[in-house]
Amino acid sequence: MCNLFENKTTFRDLLDAFGQHQPPILKPDRHAAPNLQPLEAVRPTDMAPVVRGFGDGAELTAMRWGFIADRPKAGPVTNFRSEGRRFEQGRCLVPATAFFEFTGARHPKTRWRFTEAGRPWFCLAGLWRAYETADGASERFTLLTTEPGPDMAPYHDRQAVVLAREVWRDWLTGARPQDELLRPGAAGTLEVRRDSPEREALPALPLFGAL
Repeated sequence: MCNLFENKTTFRDLLDAFGQHQPPILKPDRHAAPNLQPLEAVRPTDMAPVVRGFGDGAELTAMRWGFIADRPKAGPVTNFRSEGRRFEQGRCLVPATAFFEFTGARHPKTRWRFTEAGRPWFCLAGLWRAYETADGASERFTLLTTEPGPDMAPYHDRQAVVLAREVWRDWLTGARPQDELLRPGAAGTLEVRRDSPEREALPALPLFGAL
C-alpha cells in the first residue's frame, strides 16, 4: 500500500509531456504558470498536484491526498482497490518522480524507491472527489491499486497503477476499457533500489486505511 511518494516535476515538464498528445491535454493558455515546489515526501493529507479532465483537455490543480473515510475516526483512504469496480467519473493523474514501499516487521523498516524505467517522472492512476467539510469545500484524491507485477511482487502484495504516457488521455477520457489500463506492467517496467540510510531514518509512517 503506497503511503509515500515524491514529486519533483515542473510545470514545463507537464506541459511538454502532455503537449505531445493531439490535441494537447494541458494547454498553456488555460493556465497561469504555477510555481510547483519540489516535493521530497508527499504523505497522506498533504497537498499535491493532480491532472484531471477539463473540456477537451485537462487542467492542473492541487488536492489533498486521501478520501474521507465513511467510518468515524478512520484515517484517510489513500489507496483504492481497482479490481471489480467501474470508474466512470472522477478520474485523474497524479504526477510523481518516485513512490516508496517498506519491508520488514520492525522499525526502522527498509525503504524501497520505485521509478518508471527510462523516465524521470510518471503518472499514477487516481480518482478525485469533492467533499463538504466543516472547513468548507475540499477536493481530495486517492491512488488506484492493482495486483503486484513482477517488479513489485518481492516487496508488496499490492501496487499503485503506473500509467504509460501513451494512455494518459485514454484514462482521463475513458477512450479505452479500464481493465486494459488498470493493471501492472511487465517485468522491467519499474526500477527499484534500496533507499539511502538518510531516507530510511525518516520517522515511521502511520498506517492508513485502503479500500
